Amino acid sequence: MPRVRRIRAKLRWSNLYTFGCLRPNTVDEVPHPLQGPGYSRTVYCNQPQIHEKKSLFYCKNNISTTKYNAIMFFPKALFEQFRRVANIYFLLAACLSLSPISPFSPLSMIAPLAFVVGLSMAKEALEDSRRFLQDVKVNRRKASFHKGNGVFGLKSWQKIMVGDIVKVEKDQFFPADLLLLSSSYEDGICYVETMNLDGETNLKVKRSLEATFSLDNDGAFKDFSGTIRCEDPNPNLYTFVGNFEYERQVYPLDPGHILLRDSKLRNTEYVYGVVIFTGHDSKVMQNSTKSPSKRSRIEKKMDYIIYTLFSVLIAISFISSVGFVVKTKYETPKWWYLRPDQIEYQFDPKKLGFAGMSHLITALILYGYLIPISLYVSIEVVKVLQATFINQDLHMYDEETGTPAEARTSNLNEELGQVDTILSDKTGTLTCNQMDFLKCSIAGTSYGVRSSEVELAAAKQMATDLEEEDSDLSNFPMQKKGKAPWENVGRAEEIELETIVTSKDGEDQRPAIKGFGFDDNRLMNGNWSKDPNAEVILLFFRILAVCHTAIPELNEESNSCTYEAESPDEGAFLVAAREFGFEFYRRTQSSVVVRERISTSGQVVERDYKILNLLEFTSKRKRMSVIVRDEEGSIILFCKGADSIIFDRLSKNGKKYLETTSRHLNEYGEVGLRTLALAYRKLDEQEYSDWNNEFQKAKTAVGPDREAMLEKVSDSMERELILVGATAVEDKLQKGVPQCIDKLAQAGLKIWVLTGDKMETAINIGFACSLLRQGMKQICISTTNSESVINDGKEAIKSNILTQITNASQLMNLEKDPHAAFALIIDGKTLTYALEDDIKHQFLGLAVNCASVICCRVSPKQKALVTRLVKEGTGKTTLAIGDGANDVGMIQEADIGVGISGVEGSDG
Repeated sequence: MPRVRRIRAKLRWSNLYTFGCLRPNTVDEVPHPLQGPGYSRTVYCNQPQIHEKKSLFYCKNNISTTKYNAIMFFPKALFEQFRRVANIYFLLAACLSLSPISPFSPLSMIAPLAFVVGLSMAKEALEDSRRFLQDVKVNRRKASFHKGNGVFGLKSWQKIMVGDIVKVEKDQFFPADLLLLSSSYEDGICYVETMNLDGETNLKVKRSLEATFSLDNDGAFKDFSGTIRCEDPNPNLYTFVGNFEYERQVYPLDPGHILLRDSKLRNTEYVYGVVIFTGHDSKVMQNSTKSPSKRSRIEKKMDYIIYTLFSVLIAISFISSVGFVVKTKYETPKWWYLRPDQIEYQFDPKKLGFAGMSHLITALILYGYLIPISLYVSIEVVKVLQATFINQDLHMYDEETGTPAEARTSNLNEELGQVDTILSDKTGTLTCNQMDFLKCSIAGTSYGVRSSEVELAAAKQMATDLEEEDSDLSNFPMQKKGKAPWENVGRAEEIELETIVTSKDGEDQRPAIKGFGFDDNRLMNGNWSKDPNAEVILLFFRILAVCHTAIPELNEESNSCTYEAESPDEGAFLVAAREFGFEFYRRTQSSVVVRERISTSGQVVERDYKILNLLEFTSKRKRMSVIVRDEEGSIILFCKGADSIIFDRLSKNGKKYLETTSRHLNEYGEVGLRTLALAYRKLDEQEYSDWNNEFQKAKTAVGPDREAMLEKVSDSMERELILVGATAVEDKLQKGVPQCIDKLAQAGLKIWVLTGDKMETAINIGFACSLLRQGMKQICISTTNSESVINDGKEAIKSNILTQITNASQLMNLEKDPHAAFALIIDGKTLTYALEDDIKHQFLGLAVNCASVICCRVSPKQKALVTRLVKEGTGKTTLAIGDGANDVGMIQEADIGVGISGVEGSDG
């Protein structure tokens, strides 16, 4: 194994993260007045024993996700069993069998019931024991805590208490909700991966209070003490209100200071934190929901069948009892051999009412085998065996991660054969969420000859259509002396398609590089230096190598770097820059070092770029910028972001390549690639100095307007840009996805894909994975951006959406081809209105008549609402598939939920 040396330069991240990691002057800012209900928690740091007192007693750090516990297992499990109507009947019959009027011995009635209920309860216990073992595994994880006198030791997570000082090292999970005190970086920042909480794969930056920066070694906690007064446990992941009293000062706390349980430390060697919330008080457990008790449709239908059989049983028993009463009244006194003078009370002609009721009970017990108790036994055995086969299925075993399939419950096995609608996440479920740099546009020229999976799928489909067309034409008995013009066109298209389909076969046999699928000799091996636009290409590569927030890891044997980036896209850019000859090599306290190989001779030159400011990428800004000073002393702003944002900020002189780059971006989008535009701006000393003064004033401002001021100042700098080019990366499909979707569609299942991508990208991915097919008629529903609609407000938008739905429904009704297939595409903004009570039924009516539905730009809440609408509106079985915590709501809403252990996390 090659030894990997991690670069651990102590960075002054306040210089680097001048926008993303802003911190106010906490001494001057007025702390939140913590009073009233909801703000009663007090944490004594480094004094966990105090919290054992009754007035402050906080829950332990052990967690339980089981459905039952040792005390409540029997009552809860019995309740679950007697939700079945048949079991209630057999319980009553067993009780009656203890009476003298029973035709059977009590054992013959009680034993079958005990066997059936016991078998079902044993199955429930077995399935719940698996959850229990998972909980035990988590609770017994080891964490480093402060034992006293500056000495740290290990203890299990379940023994960690509120107030403990905990040390968490790189790639470890946080054992509880912590207040970040310090980290391996001097500025107290750390990277956190939260995909188990919110499904996002990009890293979050957390920061400690400046007052605790110095607590960066074990011995510093020997005499450490402080008090935290904060909000009570609540499920809000993105809010936190509290004060930290330390060395006679009070510092306000915000969510940026809090490390949540089940998130992971990344790109940071270690952090120290004090435990605030433990166990079920932690934010992640406050957000968890109890495992829903789902019953299959067959089980529910069996209840109705039992009702019917029970009604028949009562009717038969009643008729039999009426006959018995008549016989007892008129015939029994004549039967002298039965000794009417010594007759028992249940046959006494003088007590006909009592005799009739006794016979009715006897008949109910006697004819009770009309209700098949053995049916439940058979079904339970079959379900357990099915779950075992699922768990042992080699076709559902992932060799790469060693993960088998796991049936968390066997109650829903038979539902898998009843599924009518599948609702699936896209990123990480249909796709791998592993980005490959595939194409780029630089100075108006498109580079990259490899085809994306969308291109290949479209080309194969068109080639198939051409073959069918040729076969149809060959049926005509015509003798041609020459080729017609249309034939030449068809032949040319066929050659072009053949080139696209076989492009991968003709490529050179270079070893595969993760994150880099690019192939074009015009840019590789330094050939770009001969290009007339070499200066622009040079800037493009430098933007890729410098404009980011990644951390390099050096492999000493190969002398090359791997990167820990905030997102897979950023990692792909850095790998691409390295392959082009611009290797991001080292990050120091306030600079980035890049190894540049500019000449074709292969000579490498190290260039040091001093980081002056870094404005981070956010979902609101949709761009990131870095201001650097190069070795020549020039100040340059490098910027990358969404094309719509960058294009609006271009200078008059910066639009030279705008038209061609826009065309290339549209082409990249059409083939399912994710795109970003790259631009730059040169600054003079005075201009930068004036802006930086304004920026520092905004940064140190106190009050609620600080972020708005910073955004305004940052926006003023990210103007007058000069366009350089654009990047295109591909998120590859999972293996076998197109074939699987094709087979499901042939089986008549309706497939809905719920994704956060924009509509164009989602449509292209739909073609790549066979969700959309050539010849399928697309219905796109979206909100218009016309001024009239905006001015008229919400009602006008809803009316417009309703009109689109009505027109689409009429179009489908007028379709004469019985085999015509329709696909519905709708975006998240439109879906917000379509899910309201007065529109949702019309929307559902349109959607269920479509073979495929794609919902774009949807939020996790909308995923759950759409699933609920389909489940309740159609009354048919729904199945939801996802791989991230943001899919949990959708999975729990569906009749059947499938959680995939994927890149974003794992669901249960």
